[in-house]
Amino acid sequence: MIRFFKKIRQGLLFEGKFGKYLLYATGEIILVVIGILIALAINNANQKRSIREKEQTYLKGLKEEFQTSKLKLAELVKVNQANYRGARQIILYMSNDDEPPTEEVFSQLMYNTFSFDISYNPNNSLLNEMISSGSLKDISNTELRNRLTNWIATMEDISKQEYELGLQREKVLDMFRTNEQSLRTIFDLTGTNRMIELPKAGKKNRLSNLSLLNSTEFENNILMFILTSYATEKTHYEPLMGQLDSILAMLNTEIQR
Repeated sequence: MIRFFKKIRQGLLFEGKFGKYLLYATGEIILVVIGILIALAINNANQKRSIREKEQTYLKGLKEEFQTSKLKLAELVKVNQANYRGARQIILYMSNDDEPPTEEVFSQLMYNTFSFDISYNPNNSLLNEMISSGSLKDISNTELRNRLTNWIATMEDISKQEYELGLQREKVLDMFRTNEQSLRTIFDLTGTNRMIELPKAGKKNRLSNLSLLNSTEFENNILMFILTSYATEKTHYEPLMGQLDSILAMLNTEIQR
């Protein structure tokens, strides 16, 4: 094709038709430019399609991650609520002199309330990979991109609150690091001794922990635990669940059916 046009130009030049030669040459240049523009447009379209396909892959992966993270948070909220209720029951026993719990009931209550630490561990593998690789820019929805970026900062705030809750839990447990109280009694009466393969202390050697119900220090530690546990749910977990729902809604909107 190029040779064909070249022959035409040479023929016009040879015949001395300079005007037609220039006009033809100009038209040929325009055709070449148009061809280049078309090629660029096709290439840009292919690139955009590739980016959109990549974005859809990310969006679907993020949806799976955040759905799992939501389930984890829901389970963690249940654990925190159970701990809160157990601690509150201890305060109720301390406030009611007429109905003290048995040693076994108190031991089970202490075990159920303070055996399980609170730590939210969301699935952020894909999100962290996107942030570290700079792929977060491939998310075209600006608001969604901002929410995903802020999610990591939110996790840091949640960790700080959980750390504070852990400290309050430890203060309660530290009261069993003395000669006046006995973890062994709790282990025996809750069956924990069997799980860790320890022999029972025996009723004669079993030390009662019910004196804690008359301890102001113990009461203060329990109340601080309740307050921190309540704040963890109301000012951190509940807003976090709202963020999860919002992000999942935006992901569902962006994902092409």
